[in-house]
Amino acid sequence: MTDSVEKIPTLPPDWLQIESLDLDAQGIAHKSDGKVVFIEGALPFEYVSAKTYRQKNNWEQATVTAIHRESSQRVRPDCPHFGLHGGACGGCKMQHLHPSAQVATKQRVLEDNLWHLGKVKAGMVLRPIEGPTWGYRYRARLSVRYVQKKGHVLIGFHERKSRYVADMSVCRVLPPYVSDLLLPLRALIESLQARETCPQIELAAGDRVTALVLRHLEPLSKSDLEKLRAFAARHNADAPAQPIQWWLQPKGPETAHLLDEAGSEQLAYALPDFGITMPFKPTDFTQVNPHINRVLVSRALRLLEVQPHERVIDWFCGLGNFTLPLATQAREVLGIEGSETLVARSRQNYDANQASRTGARPLAPTGFVARNLFEMTPEMLLQDGAADKWLVDPPREGAFALAKTLANLYAREHGLPEIDADEESKEEAGATVPAPAAKPSAQGWTPPRRIVYVSCNPGTLARDAGLLVHRAGYQCTAAGMVNMFPHTAHVESMAVFDYVGPRDAG
Repeated sequence: MTDSVEKIPTLPPDWLQIESLDLDAQGIAHKSDGKVVFIEGALPFEYVSAKTYRQKNNWEQATVTAIHRESSQRVRPDCPHFGLHGGACGGCKMQHLHPSAQVATKQRVLEDNLWHLGKVKAGMVLRPIEGPTWGYRYRARLSVRYVQKKGHVLIGFHERKSRYVADMSVCRVLPPYVSDLLLPLRALIESLQARETCPQIELAAGDRVTALVLRHLEPLSKSDLEKLRAFAARHNADAPAQPIQWWLQPKGPETAHLLDEAGSEQLAYALPDFGITMPFKPTDFTQVNPHINRVLVSRALRLLEVQPHERVIDWFCGLGNFTLPLATQAREVLGIEGSETLVARSRQNYDANQASRTGARPLAPTGFVARNLFEMTPEMLLQDGAADKWLVDPPREGAFALAKTLANLYAREHGLPEIDADEESKEEAGATVPAPAAKPSAQGWTPPRRIVYVSCNPGTLARDAGLLVHRAGYQCTAAGMVNMFPHTAHVESMAVFDYVGPRDAG
């Protein structure tokens, strides 16, 4: 991201020059005494005035009050609920920044994290994965609140820096037909007898049908159930191409069920590059942005370069989002996930897709295993056998235990100190600590030649990358960002690691 703002030699006393943007979309400036100021609403290369609302010895947090010279990357936000004012929606933080500049900022965040936290520099920067910047959010958890004093219902995201629900009439990041439902849904909930005991509506949109999961703390009356049915019937008559179905959730996610089972279409999304269809339940984890997910899966497998004779392990496999496409290319696939429920669901998805592959190459033999992936040991890893390639797609916590285990097996093989359990916190903080004497390695096991790591947290990716590169014999061949959440500060990314052994490892 560049700008041609002329540098002013001597700034007026209350002016600040914005130098960069942090991960929370705050402009970063320095006062004349060197103190750092994080300024909400300010963009790089701007000159602004700001009001401080939090102050520490070495830094301050402030809100922009005036923009004296505006960045060429500043745009007018498309959402009427965006801003710094009271009651503004807190769902998006970067709407005032041009989408291309958002991508550049997130790419810089990824590279900075890799270097500063992991001391890793990718050999090649991958082209960012981008898609639609509006109407992309096919999953959302919408808060519902009946405001008794005002006598009406609010549905949407929380206000910025608040637990209150924003008074939203539209939401530009939701699919347009879902955004159009916000006000009708408010009227519906307001009409229910249970309006005070329905705190949440979860949105889960598939390719052909959209689920609305109503969380209710008390049983719903027959009258309320009929109102839900009537609402869906009216919408589906008016918009037959975008049908909705009601799900009810009386307790935890496992209790979610269809209001009416008969004639209800199954939620699913397609991965057309692989001839795969993924059924799912609305409370299952699926990617928020299906447009990006299709590109993400295709690029991940292209980077992995799976050959027909290879065995591949998909770590944190979930419903099989990567596992089933891998099964169209590999000799054998193993999917490993922490949840028994998800493992059962992934087996069902595998069986359904195998049965439907008439005229196409059958899916490769694929197994699914449930295991706590945050408590890995070398012995556990050896039980899974050697694999030519790995696909790793962890949650925000990352895959530290997995990376540490690879590092310890490498240490055993080459007579180096291991990382023991007492050192994990120090290792996570970037410290290198001597470990106990090396142990004998298992015969016949070899590390994967290539790992493609899909990340939703650049900090934990950088931490794990540091272990793989500096202690497990890998080099970071490539890395790039994935703009899964436009207009937010959320950074997703992927990185490629190739095994090079002791001579070339960083």
